[in-house]
Amino acid sequence: MGKVQINVRVDAAVKNAVEGYCRPRGVAMNHFVQEALLDRLEELEDIEDLKKIRHEPTRPLADLLRELKLAGAL
Repeated sequence: MGKVQINVRVDAAVKNAVEGYCRPRGVAMNHFVQEALLDRLEELEDIEDLKKIRHEPTRPLADLLRELKLAGAL
């Protein structure tokens, strides 16, 4: 996949904080921002997954442990 440029306006303090983190560590700001965006997208996907499974039926841990013992898994 080719690289494209995006433009975004951020608060000067945010820019300074990112630069202050990246510069002494030798991290490219482009890399830092790209990873931050990917992390955020993954978090949002995880939230959507949680919403889907929140209403799935559950069962007591004791029942699961009993089944695992009967099956010889524990």
